[in-house]
Amino acid sequence: MPSLTWNDALKNDLAPMDQTHREFVDCYNAVASASPEDFLPAFDRLLEHTVAHFELENGWMAAVDFPGCHRGEHDRVLAVMRDIRKRVEKGDMFLGRRLIEELPAWFENHVNGMDAALAFHLTSIGFDFEQGALEPLAEGETRAAGCACATLSGADEGCATTTPNAA
Repeated sequence: MPSLTWNDALKNDLAPMDQTHREFVDCYNAVASASPEDFLPAFDRLLEHTVAHFELENGWMAAVDFPGCHRGEHDRVLAVMRDIRKRVEKGDMFLGRRLIEELPAWFENHVNGMDAALAFHLTSIGFDFEQGALEPLAEGETRAAGCACATLSGADEGCATTTPNAA
C-alpha cells in the first residue's frame, strides 16, 4: 500500500494550510497501513478530517469570493470518499484500497496546484487567518484581484481540476 510522506514539496508556506495538510498525511497513512478490521475506523477518521480540512479552505475561499472550481473539486472528492465508505461498510474492500492507492497522486497534485494558487492568492491580498477576513487597507491602498490560479497561469479562465478516480 502506498504511503504519503510530509516533505517540502507539499508545503505552501501558509501555516494553517500546511498544518491541515500534515494532518491529512497522518490520517491517510493510518488508513494505508490499517489492517482489514481497522480499515473502516481509520477511513472514517480520514473522512472526518477531510470534511473539516475542506470546510476550512472553503471558508477562506468564501471570505474572499475565490472562484468555485476549487470548492467543486472538494465536493467531488468528498462524494467519492462517501460513496467508497458505504461500499467498504458493505464489505467491498477492493474499492476502499483502490481509493487509498489513488489518493497520494491526487493529493500531491491538488496541494501543488489548487492549494498553492489559493495560498498565493490569500497571501497576496493580505488575508487575516486569525480573523478569517481580509486585513483592512490603508488609505489609497488597493488589493490584487481575481483568481490566483489565473494570475499564476496568465489566463483569466477558471482552474483546472483533478479528482481521484477510484472506480
